[in-house]
Amino acid sequence: MTVGIVVFPGSNCDRDVRWALEGCLGQPTRFLWHEERDLSGLDAVVLPGGFSYGDYLRCGAIARFAPVLQEVAQFAERGGPVLGICNGFQVLTEMGLLPGALTRNRGLHFLCEATALLVEPGRCHWLAGYDSGERISLPIAHGEGRYQVDPDDMQRLQDRGQIVLRYETNPNGSVGDVAGLSSERGNVLGLMPHPERACDPVIGGIDGRRLLELACG
Repeated sequence: MTVGIVVFPGSNCDRDVRWALEGCLGQPTRFLWHEERDLSGLDAVVLPGGFSYGDYLRCGAIARFAPVLQEVAQFAERGGPVLGICNGFQVLTEMGLLPGALTRNRGLHFLCEATALLVEPGRCHWLAGYDSGERISLPIAHGEGRYQVDPDDMQRLQDRGQIVLRYETNPNGSVGDVAGLSSERGNVLGLMPHPERACDPVIGGIDGRRLLELACG
């Protein structure tokens, strides 16, 4: 199996994801430049963290028009596993693959710290290795991670079990303590914390390893 890792101008966690997948899990990867359209041979796609296109306009607003994401959208519609981490989560909301938006943190400060999370995996493929109610710790590193959605959509997300990760102590003001969302089918996951930085017991712990192991089948 091979995982595609999208690379935008301004991505800075693409190599972190490759290190986690290849170095920790022995999983082959392939970088996908933002202008690329060939997703053949890929079993999953990751949109990594960073500052795609410099985060001009707003985070992910320009990236959504990248040629590669037209193919990623079709891949997701066919049921292909897609993971968006931090800026990747922002891009997924701009694409419409996940509802809502990520806005400036409460307090307007960049946050970089380990964060306790509560897991409700539901039908999310990426969280199939976690127990309901499990407490894990993943690092965050973002300035615009405050999740916002209107009350009706929030109720639908709750009713459908799409809020799969919540902050135990909300660091950024996200509505409903949302740290991660799954698509209704469970194949698309967007989250602000960085699982690729929690795959080694010496560096950040291993709570993110099971999440990325989906790519290994």
